[in-house]
Amino acid sequence: MGVGVKKLTVMRKPIVRDLSAIPEHQRQGVITERPPLAYRMALRAVICCAVNTARLLRQHQLHLPSAHVGMRLRFADGTSAPVYRETVADRGATADACVLVVEFRLRAVRGRGHAVFRWESLLNTPLFAGFPGFASKLWLANDERGRYRGLYEWAGPQRAEAYARALWRVLALVSVPGSIHYVVLPGLRRDELLARPQLLAGPAADAAWWGLASMS
Repeated sequence: MGVGVKKLTVMRKPIVRDLSAIPEHQRQGVITERPPLAYRMALRAVICCAVNTARLLRQHQLHLPSAHVGMRLRFADGTSAPVYRETVADRGATADACVLVVEFRLRAVRGRGHAVFRWESLLNTPLFAGFPGFASKLWLANDERGRYRGLYEWAGPQRAEAYARALWRVLALVSVPGSIHYVVLPGLRRDELLARPQLLAGPAADAAWWGLASMS
């Protein structure tokens, strides 16, 4: 049993070296990268998600508001990117809210290819909107280093992590190896973070790809 615990600890080794970037009341629950789900588990989760997304669409519970489109988010690593789309699920208030940030870099996409990806990426909605707990997503365009980000609000940190680990398998098909990352910030709502980026201020956030510095 001791060996098993040791292995689990290694798997959960955080990519965030200094959690002082996270408010004190949230640090204990911060979820950083773990390996992606097994292929079969990820496939099963994505199929269930697609079915649920179809139901949400039939019931007109998915919306594409424009209030945040065009907003530019600046991150602590010196990069920035505009929001080019927002997706919101009509599910009422988010219980046990958390923020999930995902990043990846597309393989072999250059120049106008980014514009094509942003246009066709709407078709990827069934890959996330039907996952349990999904509340909203801000789609960010590629930053100065070619990286895309998604900034989500989710109901339940464990649910958010399960989604990120399943999504990993899908993103791996089109992403540069080693470019996929995620972090879950429990106890934090998306709009709260947008209104007060300083919530993530601290030594670790000084160069963090996920640390929101400001918005305009």
